[in-house]
Amino acid sequence: MSHSLRDDDGVSNPSRNLTLSDVVDRAVAVNPSRRRLMLGGLGAATLPFFAGLTGCGGGGSDAAASERILGFTPVSTSTADTVVVPAGYVATAFLPWGEPINQFAPAWKPDASNTSAEQEQQVGDNHDGMAFFGFNAAGNGFGDRSDEGLLVINHEYINPEYFYAPGSDPDDWLAPFTFEKARKGQAGHGITVAHIKRNADGSWTHVKNSPYNRRIHGNTPITIQGPAAGHDLLKTAADPLGTEVLGTLNNCGNGRTPWGTYLTCEENFNGYFGWNGARTPTALERRYGITQNGFGYLWHTVDPRFDVNANPNEPNRFGWVVEVDPFNPAGKAVKRTALGRFKHENAELVVAPNGKVVVYMGCDERNEYIYKFVSSGTFDAANPTSAANRNLLAQGTLYVARFDAGTTAGDKMGTGEWIPLTPGTVGLNGQALRDNPNFTGANDDEVLANIMIKARQAADAVGATMMDRPEWVAANPKKPGEVYATLTNNNRRGSADPATSNNADGTTTAGSARPAVDEANPRANNVWGHIIRWNETGGDGTATTFTWDIFVLAGQPSVTGARAPSANVTLDNLFNSPDGLAFDSFGRLWIQTDGSYANSGDFAGNGNNQMLVGDPETKEIRRFLVGPAGCEITGITWTPDRKTMFINVQHPGEVGSHPNKPAAYTGDNWLARNPTSFSQWPTAGARPRSATVIVRRTDGGVVGG
Repeated sequence: MSHSLRDDDGVSNPSRNLTLSDVVDRAVAVNPSRRRLMLGGLGAATLPFFAGLTGCGGGGSDAAASERILGFTPVSTSTADTVVVPAGYVATAFLPWGEPINQFAPAWKPDASNTSAEQEQQVGDNHDGMAFFGFNAAGNGFGDRSDEGLLVINHEYINPEYFYAPGSDPDDWLAPFTFEKARKGQAGHGITVAHIKRNADGSWTHVKNSPYNRRIHGNTPITIQGPAAGHDLLKTAADPLGTEVLGTLNNCGNGRTPWGTYLTCEENFNGYFGWNGARTPTALERRYGITQNGFGYLWHTVDPRFDVNANPNEPNRFGWVVEVDPFNPAGKAVKRTALGRFKHENAELVVAPNGKVVVYMGCDERNEYIYKFVSSGTFDAANPTSAANRNLLAQGTLYVARFDAGTTAGDKMGTGEWIPLTPGTVGLNGQALRDNPNFTGANDDEVLANIMIKARQAADAVGATMMDRPEWVAANPKKPGEVYATLTNNNRRGSADPATSNNADGTTTAGSARPAVDEANPRANNVWGHIIRWNETGGDGTATTFTWDIFVLAGQPSVTGARAPSANVTLDNLFNSPDGLAFDSFGRLWIQTDGSYANSGDFAGNGNNQMLVGDPETKEIRRFLVGPAGCEITGITWTPDRKTMFINVQHPGEVGSHPNKPAAYTGDNWLARNPTSFSQWPTAGARPRSATVIVRRTDGGVVGG
């Protein structure tokens, strides 16, 4: 019996964004004493994953002047069970799954026999998005320090074959599946907040006696806030008010705010739910991919919370962006429903010229959409950590993107529009959303709540563009209004005659559409993926129109015709399935992959998953890092001085189609009983574990330059 989980999408007027200098100058004009905080903490947060200001100890103006956009020697592909980095760099595994979160927590057991209660006190599994928050000078809050801070890490899902100790049933290593096992799995999800400190030699230490260390997991109470809070579709017997949920799950990408909080994004939440007995799923359940058996986690068989027959509204309480204050260990996380419910990848935040906060988001499933949120309130740069700023994600307008073709067919360029998902927006059927049966309510507040809960169906109704699996979004710190998004892959485009689209009435089963190719998604059977970019009109994140082009089409240079890659893909930088995406403050575009590591056929010469760096101006791309066998490379953050980079290695040891899989391998039942047979990363002799990787230069310089 297979219990393998692959947690992707199954089927289921200077009109410009504020630069850091603009924000700092405004704040300093009001209160000069705020310069230190603004240069470090706010600078790292205003453009997410944007860190390493030369004014914060990054080497000064001379260092900045000599820094190069691609200042490293690229590495070759690898199929080995190790991390490969350029000459002059060192990569060190850190905070692996099971690491005790503090000095009182139990140690990780190499035989995977830790209990659920123990796992709640240990670092979670399958690390994903993350962010580093430097301390202030006093060491008691949000600031700009590069030598000490809080590393916040997402934990997306678990690999049961490694996560659980096998039982005695020769045919089913996971039998019997119990409530205790479900609780342990839930404890492996969520986020970790870890207090870390840089040593004199450049290495890092986990400060285990710190009060900031904590876990938020699948059973931690979390507040539901925003337009959908209290709606009937969010109410359960355990929460009759619809305002508090237990846990956050499938924590994929992330974001960070200029007021010092962390955004964790719930992605493939549908896979945890199922039902016992008979059930005909609703249109809403089908549209979000709720199925009888989910992804095979089995939680619904032992925990009624995940049985849709017992708790039909519980799935509606997941699929949100969750805000966490890492500097307040006693504080509750908040699900921000104004940002819509879908399979959130990450949340890229910028501040627009009028002070509005803009959050860009992708819905990670084939033929889904790209969204952005614009806050109703304005950011107070003079008081970055104010209570008013901390509530900016409570209210605003959610938009969805339509990518239109340009005037020249086949040039892979065009224009676009952001369509507001509001009660008065008129859909393809000529009705305002408030009159659409999917969203009707007693008043516009109730209509808006329905739109947020059913964001996918609202996007269907207004004719948004179905994209090739939109994942991470990244804003260019050197060119206000320029934004990039990874479109990881799509083998369901261009494969049907006639082509099919997501139904405007919201009745499509998730992942079942088979659309035709279009200018923004120009390839049928796009197994390699691409990166699209757009420029907001006037460089303003609140604009409702934009122009777009394609930054790179991954693939094999030997392929010609309609499926050919773009000219910036060569035999020296082959990759497939771009996923993670982030800019550093110098303007490098870091590209992480989560694709096939078969190293044959369409993917010959690709090797293991990897991380590359792109130059936004020249479009040159170089390979910087290669991960161990069977892994995904994901999550990225820097210290403000950019002398330390943190990335995550997720699911090392997933056998799949890897060329080095053991000859005796027959499936997960065998692998669970032979957990060191394929990968022993990062600890020789032990089962593979997801972990953060610390990357730094041996000479102490800036990473990438």
